[in-house]
This record gives sequence, structure tokens and C-alpha cells, in this order.
Amino acid sequence: MPKTAVTTDIQGKLILLGTGTSVGVPSIGCGCYVCTSDNPKNNRTRCSVVMGLEQGNLLVDTGPDLRHQLLREKIGLIHAVLYTHEHADHIFGMDDLRLFQFYLGHSVPIFCEARVEQRLRQSFDYAFTKREQTHRGSIPQLSMNEITTEPFQVLDTEVVPIRLHHGPRFKVLGFRVGNIAYCTDTNEIPPESLPLLEGLDCLILDALRRKPHATHFGLDEAIAVAHQIAAKRTVFTHISHDLEHEQTNAGLPDSMELGYDGMQIALS
Repeated sequence: MPKTAVTTDIQGKLILLGTGTSVGVPSIGCGCYVCTSDNPKNNRTRCSVVMGLEQGNLLVDTGPDLRHQLLREKIGLIHAVLYTHEHADHIFGMDDLRLFQFYLGHSVPIFCEARVEQRLRQSFDYAFTKREQTHRGSIPQLSMNEITTEPFQVLDTEVVPIRLHHGPRFKVLGFRVGNIAYCTDTNEIPPESLPLLEGLDCLILDALRRKPHATHFGLDEAIAVAHQIAAKRTVFTHISHDLEHEQTNAGLPDSMELGYDGMQIALS
């Protein structure tokens, strides 16, 4: 294994690796006009973003499409990982972190809430065993770091966690880095979290479909929240096949748009 990763320099950029709902778009077995569209912006892998910070690449969530996403964007190295929550479409690509220990020379730092770590340990029990490896690289080498709702440092950068509600009984985290915030998988931003979203250059926000949903913002709800937060720019993500890219964008207010896989946003 080479000691140096071949990777694209993304410093100063946030890249939307995936913008799709939990089943992705196209959805298996679906013949709707979005799932059969030849517009690549209607092809949405599971939600994730990566930020090119001065001290390295910071990944948010490891969905099941992670390998494909990193290869597509030619990102050959991840220096640290944040987790928003423990649902399958946000964690089940974790095994793809195995290669990075060779390039980094140490385990991959993971930052998550306690219940997310518990789910990772259950779902990937082999990665946390004390048994001796059969060979180097057979399991991910991870360094677990528990986070709360207090700001913390990753790669010499302050990250501000933002408490969000994902349905009536489930809490997740969004994250703010500088003047950009990532708030996927939510249908309610509690009042105490709103001050953390003031003065944004860009808000990346959940908008699943046109109709309301039990655990995600519908498009009209997301637009209303975006107006309330009043970021200079709002990009919607976690999108289902209900929203065709060009048609939906044509009806959105100024400064709001659907995200798409591979979209780049300047960090600020």
C-alpha cells in the first residue's frame, strides 16, 4: 500500500457527495420520470458532504455509497469523520474508511454522540474487537471521540453542533463550520438552535419532497425555514424522486436551490 494518497485538492470547498434520500434516486424498481431521467442532477446517492479544511478533509457521515462518491470526486484521503446520527443511510459505508489508516499513519478520528458510537459498535462489531487482526488493514482503525452540543475542534477548526429533531422521538445533529451549516435529516429546528444559524453565507437543509413527512421537511416547510434563517444562500438536500431538479429549481425563491451530487460550495 502506498504511503501517499492520490487525491484532489479540495481545500476551501464543501462538496455534496450525496443529496438523495435513504433509498437513493433512482429508487430500485421505480419507473417514474425522475428515476428514469437522463439529467445527472436527478441521480442522487445517499447524503454526505466533505469539507476541504486547511488541515485536511473532513467527512460528514459514511453512507453506503461512500466508496463510489469518493472515487467519483477523486478524493483519495479523509482525515476525520463527523456523524449526524446513526441511521443506516448515514453509517453503513464505515468499512470504506479502512484504507485511510495506511495514508494517515494512524487511526481515523471519529466524532459522534454516544448513541451513534453504540450503534457503530453494534453494526461493525468486528471493527472494535480486541482479537488480533489476521492481517494489517483487515478492519477499520478508528479513534472514537464523543461529542455533545458544545463546540469542539477538528483538524484545527471549530465545529459547532446544532441540535435538530428528526421526527417526534429522534434527535440528530447538524454542524456549522465558519459561515456554512449542514442540517440534513430534520423536520424541526428547535428555537434554542436558531441563534446558531444566524449570519450564514450558506445553509444546506433537508427538503425531502413536496408533501410534509413525519421526519423530514417538505419543500414548502423547508422554504419557510430558509426564509426564517435568512442565509445568503440555501441549498436543499436529502431529496427524493418527488422533486425533479430543473423543474423544482425553476419554482424556488431567489437564493434557494436544490443541491446535486458533486456540487461545490465555497467554505467561508
